[in-house]
Formats: sequence, structure tokens, C-alpha cells
Amino acid sequence: MRKEILIGVVPALLIFLVFLGVNITPFLVFGAVLGAIYFLVIRQQNGQGGNVALGGKRKANKHELPKSDVQFADIGGQERAKKELKESLDFLVYKDKIEQYGIRPIKGVLLTGPPGTGKTLMAKAAANYTNSAFVAASGSQFVEMYVGVGAQRVRELFQEAKALAEKNGQDSAIIFIDEIDVVGGKRDGQQQREYDQTLNQLLTEMDGVATTDKPRILVMAATNRKDMLDAALLRPGRFDRHISVDLPDKPAREQILTIHTANKPLGEDVTLEKVAQETFGFSGAQLESVANEAAIYAMRDRQDKITAKHFGYAVDKVMLGEKVDRQASEEEKKRVALHELGHAIVSESVRPGSVSQVTLSPRGKALGYVRQNPMEDRYLYTKEAMEKQIMVSLGGAVAEEIYYGGRSTGSKNDFEQALGMAQEIVQSGMSELGIVHLQYVDKNRIHDEVERLLEGLLAETRNLLRQFDSVFQTGLHTLLEAEVLQGDEFRALLSQTKEEVTV
Repeated sequence: MRKEILIGVVPALLIFLVFLGVNITPFLVFGAVLGAIYFLVIRQQNGQGGNVALGGKRKANKHELPKSDVQFADIGGQERAKKELKESLDFLVYKDKIEQYGIRPIKGVLLTGPPGTGKTLMAKAAANYTNSAFVAASGSQFVEMYVGVGAQRVRELFQEAKALAEKNGQDSAIIFIDEIDVVGGKRDGQQQREYDQTLNQLLTEMDGVATTDKPRILVMAATNRKDMLDAALLRPGRFDRHISVDLPDKPAREQILTIHTANKPLGEDVTLEKVAQETFGFSGAQLESVANEAAIYAMRDRQDKITAKHFGYAVDKVMLGEKVDRQASEEEKKRVALHELGHAIVSESVRPGSVSQVTLSPRGKALGYVRQNPMEDRYLYTKEAMEKQIMVSLGGAVAEEIYYGGRSTGSKNDFEQALGMAQEIVQSGMSELGIVHLQYVDKNRIHDEVERLLEGLLAETRNLLRQFDSVFQTGLHTLLEAEVLQGDEFRALLSQTKEEVTV
């Protein structure tokens, strides 16, 4: 009602003043300034939790989330991380027991690891595991151009968690902050930033200076940049537990695929163990995408079941991207086919059974590719294993040398990989230089040693590929016709050539 009266009276008053010959410019400027201040105040209030609406009625809590349906059983793999997290949450569940042993309650749990490994999913499961109030926020919600707003939002987040717990009759609350590195970054000490005020407030709240033990608050946070966080945030008494959520191993990948294909019609030829074996290095999010893309391919083909072929397409798409319309000339196709056959022959020679498919169709930035089938997950490499992998990387360029007398720009990425692995051999003390510290060794010696390693492996790769001319010719014909050479078909062709060479 007041707004309507002002809207009607103010214009009428201004018109009357103009009629009297009064200069109304100062009034307009003064009104614009008042309006801008009012707008900024309202905007700041709306950005904070626990706003009060007109009439004195309180709005719904901004960070309060509906109870999640996610259980720890729904998260594939990560058994160690789940066990550690459950143990941390048990301090909220079994309060009498921890008091009996004189254990200080854990105040914070930090989940770290690569993107897509299930950190946020674990936080949702934690909300279900304990009878605690659960509020969540992302680091970006505390970033504001106005001084003091970020710190105010941190205070209100903790107040909101306590109020929600008291309202629900709960004696504990969980606060989850996703991407905490946005507000928890290292302080440089050179200038006072808004981020520093926000971090200082978070440190104060977690340290318990301004909080009570009832309700007890556990802060959970997730980041994939732990190295960016301030040391004061990471110390015991704030984030007591640092739980690493790593990329899943083969059994965990199979378990994740089982969960994500539970509602999908799988064909009889689908073996999730084989799919898990082919997806080394995939995160949980990528595996979910593989299952989803395989279902999409089956729908495109109008088939009732998802077959192994669809999973193969899905792995390729998640790894390399969708097929592109880029059409190469016939001569380029031949060169790419010989290049990929060079990779495949070396790979199958040094690691039998490793080639899953040789493909000529372009995906993403690749004009062709060899999809390898890792026989086992490996996290520790010997010099011999790394030299074999370098030979696989060099195989494409060597094949071009043999049949075209030179190399092309298509080998650039292969050479980068080979150089990286050769440098790793030197840095790991597996070269003729012995154990070295790169800072105290002449760079020319390092360069010469890397060059010696690569030249020797190039010669070895060249001698190996010259024995398989018939494989190159037959494989080239197949790839130009069908664009795909399956692993079993390729191995049969390779074994036939090896028998002829032996005879």
C-alpha cells in the first residue's frame, strides 16, 4: 500500500514543482542515489541465508537440502575411502563411546581426489548415514564483490546448520562445502583480500571459538586441488581427516559399471569385466557416461539389448570424443592406416593381447587410433616396461618412415609421450647417468642421455616393423575397406606372419 502511495504522490509532486518553475534536477539526483543504495541493501540481504520476508515471515533456509536417497552401497569402489568416512561419521553416531575413551570429536573431513571420483556423492551418502541436519554450499557462494559479505555468509551457514538441527530435534549437523579451494586458498600476506576475510571467518567457526558443542557440527569439504589450500585450514583440529578419493581400480570399475547398468538391458555378449579392463584410468563419472552412451548407441540402432559393440563405441567416445565429419584424402587415409598399424604391431609384439581395435575413422582430433586393452592395472613401471611403451609410441612414425621415407605432423603427440617417458627413466635413476638430481646436472647431459635412449629404441622399432610387411599390406586393405580391424582378427594376421618368418 505504501509503495502505491509513493508511486502516485512523488511524480505528482515533481510535476507541481516544475509548474512552479523550481529546478528539480537535485531532487532527481538525490532520488537516484537513494534508490541505488536501497537496491544494493536489498540485493545484499537477498544473497544471505535466513532472509526475512515482508510481514516478518522467515524464508526457507537457502542451504538446506532435502534428504538424499544416496547410500554408501550405491557408490561403487572406494571401499577404503568409504570406510574412513564412515569412521569419521561414527563420532556423531556413537557419542557415548567416544566420551568413554576420551576422544576429541572430529571437526572436519576433507575429501580430495581427481574430478568425477565421487566426492560429492559421498557427502550425500553421509547425510543419510547419520541422523544429522545437512546443509551444503559451494565455494563460489562465498565469493562476493562487497567487503564482508563472504564472512557474513560463512557465519550464517553455521548458524543455519545449528538452527536446523535444533528445529529437527537433532544434536548434530553436517556442513558440506564443495570446491572449498575457492575460499580456502593460500594467503600471500601481502594484501588484504575479501577471500582472506572469508577464510578467516571459516577458520574461526571451525576452531570452535564462536560455537558450542551442542549441536555438534562436522564440516565436510571437497576439492581436487588440495595443494592450493591454506595450511591453517589443513591442520588437525580443523580438517582432522584427509580422505583421498582416487581413480577406481579394475574391481572397482566393474562394480561401478554394475551399478550403472542395473536398469539397462544388456546383451549376452556383454562382459562388464572386459569393459572394466578396457577403461583403465577412467573415473566413476566417465564410467557412468560409458554406460549411458552405450544405451544411446543401442537406441540409435533400434536394438532391444545393449551389445558389446555399443560399449566399444561408448568407450571410444568418452576417451576420444564423437566421430567427426572431416574427410581425409585417399593418400592421407593410407598414411594414417599405416601409422596406426605401426602402433598396433609394436604393441602386440611387446605386450601380446593388448590391441583391442585398430580404427581409421576420425574422432575428436585423431584421424585414427588404436584402442589398447591393458592386461592389468599398473602403477609401478620398470625400465623395460617404459621402453616397450616408448616403442609403441614410436611405432607410427617408424611405419611412415618405412613406407613414405619420412614423418608427418601426426607423430607430434606420440613424440611428446615418448620424450616424457624417456625423461622419466632418467629422473628415476634408471639410465646410464645413474641417480641424478636434475638441478645439479648439466642439461646437455640429460638431453644427450634422452636422445641416446630414443635413438636406440627407434632402431629397435625399425628392425621389428620391417618383418611385418604382409601385415601392413593386408591390414591396410582391411582398414581402407571397413575402417575397423578388430583385435582378434589382427592377432590372427600377426601370428600367421610370425609363423612364416620362423619357417
